[in-house]
Amino acid sequence: MENKKYRLAVVGATGLVGRTVLKVLEEQNLPISKYCLFASSKSAGKELKFMDNTYTVEELTQKSFDSGFDFAIFSAGAETAKRFAPIAASKGCIVVDNSSAFRMDNDVPLVVPEVNPEEILNHHGIIANPNCSTIQAVVALKPLDEKYHIKRIVYSTYQAVSGAGQKGINDFLGGIGGDAPTKFPHPIFNNCLPHIDVFLENGYTKEEEKMINETRKILKRPDLQVTATAVRVPVLNCHGESINIEFEKEFDLTEVMDILRNAPGIVLQDNIENNIYPLPTEVSGHNEVYVGRVRRDFSVENGLNLWVVADNIRKGAAYNAVQIVETLLKQSTAKM
Repeated sequence: MENKKYRLAVVGATGLVGRTVLKVLEEQNLPISKYCLFASSKSAGKELKFMDNTYTVEELTQKSFDSGFDFAIFSAGAETAKRFAPIAASKGCIVVDNSSAFRMDNDVPLVVPEVNPEEILNHHGIIANPNCSTIQAVVALKPLDEKYHIKRIVYSTYQAVSGAGQKGINDFLGGIGGDAPTKFPHPIFNNCLPHIDVFLENGYTKEEEKMINETRKILKRPDLQVTATAVRVPVLNCHGESINIEFEKEFDLTEVMDILRNAPGIVLQDNIENNIYPLPTEVSGHNEVYVGRVRRDFSVENGLNLWVVADNIRKGAAYNAVQIVETLLKQSTAKM
């Protein structure tokens, strides 16, 4: 790996996810010899402290990738990704995109490294990062599906305001003082909104549809029965999810606990005698997916309930993207 110098671009570097990408890159310390930070013309010229240096953010243009990059992490929204990711890929750069632009494209792998790292090999220049709420769910679901074969999933999500970006955070903080919301359709402070993203003709929201379709794609189960209700809650950071699962096979609860405890990327917190279970206030800032309240659902045959919490900006976006780049680097080294 030392014999080749890798270059990485961070697109959308000044946004909430972009800044977290920079933090994670510092923590992971990948063998990258050169970084470039890009953003819109509005943010171009800003200076960011990164890797013990001061970087000037450059405006993203159609020529930004002409100098040659090995990798790019995009955290700049679907429209920007649709416009610029293909350009980057055409220059030989492998793009990891955090937006919804390419997730359901059959030619673009949708990757969670703990779940389906083999899909990275199928890329054609672009790799999609799944929706934040989907990522944490499938990390917990994958090892259970392998063992017991999932028949049906019911998602109920409790999603933090940071999932709506800085404007969502501003609505929450401003709402404490009674300010009118500018991001959400109703005040989020002291409230719960069963409305994330736009409503579709079938009555579901786009967020709920994302979870349904992305779960099927990642688990390679196109006919899997999945339903979802996504709710925005007055929590600053970390999404919580109540996941109800129905398996095809019988299961032993102790074995389920062992599977979750030993699965990659999972921290099992389940000690109800001592009131220990995953909490957003404790999970925030961590890269793992936390699972607790593991119990049998007695209302159906082979039913199980889980409570899953993860930092939606880290594991739900920035860290997952950096993990993908790290996997790509390991694959490149293996070929050398």
